[in-house]
Amino acid sequence: MLAVMSSITALVLAAFVGYGGAWYIGMVEGNFALLLFLATVVTGVYWLAERLYFLPQRRRAAEQLQVSVTQRRSELSSQGLRTDEVDLDKARNSLLLQPWWLDWTAGLFPVIVVVFVLRSFLFEPFKIPSGSMIPTLMINDLILVNKFHYGVRLPVLNTKIFDNHSPERGDVMVFRYPPKPSLDYIKRVVGLPGDEVAYLNKKITVNGKPLDKTALPEFFDEDALRYTKQYQEVAADGQRKYRILNEDDRPSFVQATEDFPFRDNCRYSSEGVVCKVPPGHYFMMGDNRDNSMDSRYWGFVPEKNIVGKAFFVWMNFGNLKRIGGFD
Repeated sequence: MLAVMSSITALVLAAFVGYGGAWYIGMVEGNFALLLFLATVVTGVYWLAERLYFLPQRRRAAEQLQVSVTQRRSELSSQGLRTDEVDLDKARNSLLLQPWWLDWTAGLFPVIVVVFVLRSFLFEPFKIPSGSMIPTLMINDLILVNKFHYGVRLPVLNTKIFDNHSPERGDVMVFRYPPKPSLDYIKRVVGLPGDEVAYLNKKITVNGKPLDKTALPEFFDEDALRYTKQYQEVAADGQRKYRILNEDDRPSFVQATEDFPFRDNCRYSSEGVVCKVPPGHYFMMGDNRDNSMDSRYWGFVPEKNIVGKAFFVWMNFGNLKRIGGFD
């Protein structure tokens, strides 16, 4: 039995390692949420088996050993013979010791289940891979995303089980990229369901009202070693203020748009684009306006794709001053 379980566990662990390796080198499209869920289920089964079967079995074997050794010593003593030199405590501990295949499964379950619950329902860490949200978020910022702010969702399925807050204009939101939901994107909410969003000549209007935009000192991009015009923009609700970048030498019109759902809701011209946000969808834009692939190019984000609200930079190994909250 133990030999069979050892072999089965070796195959299970090899499958996890193989999947992770294939994901790392790009042979398969990875899904960390699914991988963590499976790891939780598998280690949970081993943990239950350990508590209900394997541990009691080892304890019985240890108790039987103690009874056997005690009885043998009593018999030898009654015959006037010297008792054996068996180290009973060492032998008992050896019997109670978890085998390697339980160490690497049941032993890891408490840690894995805590990570699973935290990541699935509370907070999830992300790394910023591109400059589309500069100056709010920089490349290599490690951020935290509030998973319950917009409602609690089932892991893997991403099905909402109850509501919390609704997305607001100006929120920095992580979502599953509509053309390829296995990818996570981060942008700012510009338009809510029913809004008409216009981005013409690098100026945004929402429902016909231009967003307030105030010039700030130019932003110096340390990676590109150049200055870019920087502005403070105010969300359509008049509450949220945040910084954006615009480049004078970049055209206003949107190039190479994709054929996305509700594309008929958008009108493209040499000046830019005007879109009517459909029900249950959101219009997203990056703060680095001329260097962001966003809703102008691939369309609207459906509510079911929402992951959570980004709110805190917890580390940037290249610049510790980046640590802190952001708008």
